[in-house]
Amino acid sequence: MPQSLPTVIVSAPVPPDLRSAVEAACRIVEVPIGERLDRAVPAAERQAARGVLCTVRTPVDAATLEALPGLKVVSNFAVGFDNIDVPHATGRGVLVCNTPGVLDRAVADLTMGLVICLARDMVAGDAFVRQGKWQRGAAPLTSDLAGKTLGLLGMGRIGRMVARRAQAFDMRVIYHNRNRDTQSEAQGLAAYRQRDALIAEADFLSVHIPLSPETRGSIGTREFDAMKRTAYLINTARGAVVDEAALVRALQEGRIAGAGLDVMEREPLDPGSPLCALPNVVLQAHVGSATVETRRAMMELAVRNLVDAMTGRTPQAMVNPAVWDASGAGHV
Repeated sequence: MPQSLPTVIVSAPVPPDLRSAVEAACRIVEVPIGERLDRAVPAAERQAARGVLCTVRTPVDAATLEALPGLKVVSNFAVGFDNIDVPHATGRGVLVCNTPGVLDRAVADLTMGLVICLARDMVAGDAFVRQGKWQRGAAPLTSDLAGKTLGLLGMGRIGRMVARRAQAFDMRVIYHNRNRDTQSEAQGLAAYRQRDALIAEADFLSVHIPLSPETRGSIGTREFDAMKRTAYLINTARGAVVDEAALVRALQEGRIAGAGLDVMEREPLDPGSPLCALPNVVLQAHVGSATVETRRAMMELAVRNLVDAMTGRTPQAMVNPAVWDASGAGHV
């Protein structure tokens, strides 16, 4: 008698052709995106579940992991995984996979887009034309990027992509990272600075650090007070690494010139948020990876990670690979 297919919970927008690849290896239990799995999945299916394919909107916390006792792998449709309690998953022998690499260029492009929008005040420029102000006189002058200093707080794959783009605009690039990127330094891509020196020197401070208990709220009043009054904050990483209330105060009081934000502490952002009322802020809807090509590549990798883990092949992107190694690599 043929062995039954393992059960996986899918809570992500999987295209039909990629869904077929999952169905060839697994039995799918569908759950609406963002629903708690410990509540939305029937008890019998929770017992049977061996895999999960989800977005960052799905919490995979301790309660969820406890409610899925047979779970072996969680494949996150994202490079970030702050929706997953990775230490708890590791302790239970649950492999966590993500989708790094494939979205780096798209996020770097958006980062530079925010830099350009702020330097050239393009959102206000659009309104200037639409409101007929151009008919009454010239638009206000804005600022060049050439010669300005871009400070990268975090120098991983995305940070390096941003640095390359900034060089094309003749910007000076400096960075701070837990570990020195000596290769980028040797290539002349960016110069290293201590964290406080980076914050004080940057004309544009661009955040590229992951969200963790250590980084949550780590950019706050102290950092804004240390920035130039003419400097801008760019955040395309995770909203919660910035103390949003402190940011709003700094913007309202003119302690920094403005901000470009693709991420916020709470998403979707309430239109009643003070951020929406500030003219020196450019806001995006967490769309750093939101291009047709990038999202397709991310889903391909997320599906491949899930199916590989379920069929005994080593997944390409593992957050806690020690779980795979300890399982005998192929017996998750």
